[in-house]
Amino acid sequence: MNYPLEPSRRDMAELGQAAVGFVADFIGGLDHAPASDLTADDLLIRHMRQSPGESPAGFGELLASVGTAAGKVVETAGPRYVAYIPGGGLFVSALAEFIARSLNRYTGLAGLAPALVALEDGVTRWLCDQFGLPESAGGLITTGGSMATLSAVVAARHRMLGEQFADGTIYLTEHTHHCLVKAARIAGLPARAIRIVPCTDDLRMDVDAAARMIARDRADGLRPFLLAVNAGSTDSGTIDPLPEAGRLARREDMWFHVDAAYGGFFQLTDRGRARLAGISHADSIVLDPHKGLFLPYGTGVLLVRDVAPLAAAHSGDAHYLQDIGPEGGLPDYSALGPELTREFRGLRLWLPLHLHGVGAFRAALDEKLDLAAHAYTDLAADPNLELPWTPDLSTIAFRRAGGGDDANRRLLGDINATGEAFLSSTRIRDKTTLRLCVLSHRTHREHLDPILAVIHAAARKRPM
Repeated sequence: MNYPLEPSRRDMAELGQAAVGFVADFIGGLDHAPASDLTADDLLIRHMRQSPGESPAGFGELLASVGTAAGKVVETAGPRYVAYIPGGGLFVSALAEFIARSLNRYTGLAGLAPALVALEDGVTRWLCDQFGLPESAGGLITTGGSMATLSAVVAARHRMLGEQFADGTIYLTEHTHHCLVKAARIAGLPARAIRIVPCTDDLRMDVDAAARMIARDRADGLRPFLLAVNAGSTDSGTIDPLPEAGRLARREDMWFHVDAAYGGFFQLTDRGRARLAGISHADSIVLDPHKGLFLPYGTGVLLVRDVAPLAAAHSGDAHYLQDIGPEGGLPDYSALGPELTREFRGLRLWLPLHLHGVGAFRAALDEKLDLAAHAYTDLAADPNLELPWTPDLSTIAFRRAGGGDDANRRLLGDINATGEAFLSSTRIRDKTTLRLCVLSHRTHREHLDPILAVIHAAARKRPM
């Protein structure tokens, strides 16, 4: 069927019904879908690379192509994806995104859509309250933790160092997400600005060592300006000593940055709030709702203790914007981040939170903590495995007992080859280490126990 660029109401309903049916079938099949199927052949690759034709193609045919391509993947939306840091992808958030993209409202400047910016600002302010930040706090919704981290680094650089910043230094650990070092580079800081602080035996920042490094750099005429800690590292889910690090940052008049992209939303639970004690003293906090709130990929949040340094580092002006003035205390998001053009991002958080209620998210996050504790206890009882660190959150790091890198790589390959689970690995203390992260809202005990059985079976195999 030939659909015009502006389809009729009937055409839109027909297309929408087909699309929703496609999504419903996909989600309905996730419980039984393989954890991975990376068998896309050259024929499929060539088909998906085809240029669009002059004449229209059928919507059903196009959906079928997308469905085929989307099936030859690591199933990141499914319950058996426990690699890296899962999200899941809430249907209601995807529905919100469809609505937002169809409305096509511009929210870079509050004057063009004040009530929708208020909606987005309401979500951000609610998050500031959850983390105990003061009235001066604010932030913005980004495309992910990497962009949020970049804005945090730029704000810290501008606030603490001014225009001359080549002698500034940043302190982090080997377990800090690589996006921070990347952000520093993009922000113009030289490679020599990065200081890697040693960790204690339990993989947490050694705050005393950080203090000594800062003192040494000051004595050498450098300007330490940013201390970055993890509220749930990607490698092992470990939380750095937030209270001690915060006190060090205040004592040294440094910007205190907390990467809570993975672990931050556990703040909604009693256990998580206790484990994240001290995060309220942060100058900036990065969160990834596409992790801890189970939203589709492409949603991050930056919260700052004081919105003024963020605005000072990012605001700009142009003559062609002279007709758009400030709007009643609402933020201009273009002045808080690098983007002038940005989509209406707030609805993808606002709709699920309001429709499902915060309690539903709290219960799901509590379930993930329970599942992680169960997985740790189960795997620790296997004599073929070693688990060097007790999990702080929902990530379990483990290795084959007495096995080297090759043995652990084979163990990971054997697990993932079953199609019943998909795990990932990392390097901790220069050893290949497997990691299981439970965070998808679709992963429950009935999914986790078969995954653990697969791990045990693979571990029983004699290493070559």
